[in-house]
Amino acid sequence: MNTQATGPFGPISRRAALGSALATVGALTLPASAQTAKKPDARRAAPKRYDMLKSINLWAFPYPERMTLRECMQLAKDAGFDGIELNYDLDNDLSPKSGAKEYTAIRKMADDIGIRISGLCSFLFWPYPLSSNDPAKRERGIELAGKIAQAAHDLGVENVLVVPGAVHIPWRNDHEPVPNDVCDKRAREAVGQLAKQAEKLKVFLNIENIFFNGYLMTPMEMNAFVDGIGSEHVQVHFDTGNIAMFQHAEHWVPILGKRTRNIHLKEFTKKGTDYSLETFRPLLDGTTNWPALTEALAATGYKGFLTFEYFHPYPHYPEALIWQTSDSLDRILGRK
Repeated sequence: MNTQATGPFGPISRRAALGSALATVGALTLPASAQTAKKPDARRAAPKRYDMLKSINLWAFPYPERMTLRECMQLAKDAGFDGIELNYDLDNDLSPKSGAKEYTAIRKMADDIGIRISGLCSFLFWPYPLSSNDPAKRERGIELAGKIAQAAHDLGVENVLVVPGAVHIPWRNDHEPVPNDVCDKRAREAVGQLAKQAEKLKVFLNIENIFFNGYLMTPMEMNAFVDGIGSEHVQVHFDTGNIAMFQHAEHWVPILGKRTRNIHLKEFTKKGTDYSLETFRPLLDGTTNWPALTEALAATGYKGFLTFEYFHPYPHYPEALIWQTSDSLDRILGRK
């Protein structure tokens, strides 16, 4: 007895026929949602993917007390970050104690791990403001800013964050307020001087909006400052959280336009009344309109780094913050 089935193109084996039947039954029993293409769910993440890079600042890690620079870089890589932003200070791996040899080794370490260095940042602009009433502090500030730019060059990094001046520094009790016009004059002179070095080093001095310091309070003022320096090596480092008290990050983006070379993501809540560094939160735990912000950035053609900046590593299980932030950025960028 012939039990072999016949199809339109010839005989079909029993095994093939059985497999085809099972596949048909399986398809009929699947729910309708599984039989159609999966649609983006705006409740889970951005419904479209944004072509920007994920980065995280070293301040989010328990460095150097509990983790080495290598451990921080490796953790950032393992968590899925494209880059990490390093900080220049007076004592650690990036400091006046280091030189080209040490920076070359750090760059090699990053390359070996497979993570990019998205830029250099520093708190030294606060004890040594470029607009200080104290000439010695101004001079030291310019000297340190030059060292940061040189370190960036030696690391093969293009982006250097610069705080150009401060009318007021609310978290320091050793800063004498500077009149607005005097602050502006000194800041322009200092950045103009530093720009000449930056052009030779082929690095960019990116001016950060702070708000807390009472200077460059609107995107129009920022544009006027940057354009007034007259150097393509002076651009903008836009911080989404620093203006969040009374303004909205998505409003700044189109006005700054192509001047923005690097970005800090800081979460902030308008529901609170504490206007200090303690108000910043982990990503998504605030009132920032992330969908509007990413759409505004995409409209300008921005494809650079989005760097999470946070000053309080978790006291217990600090790796959790790094992984949580990576997951949040994946959702903001539509990677999930």
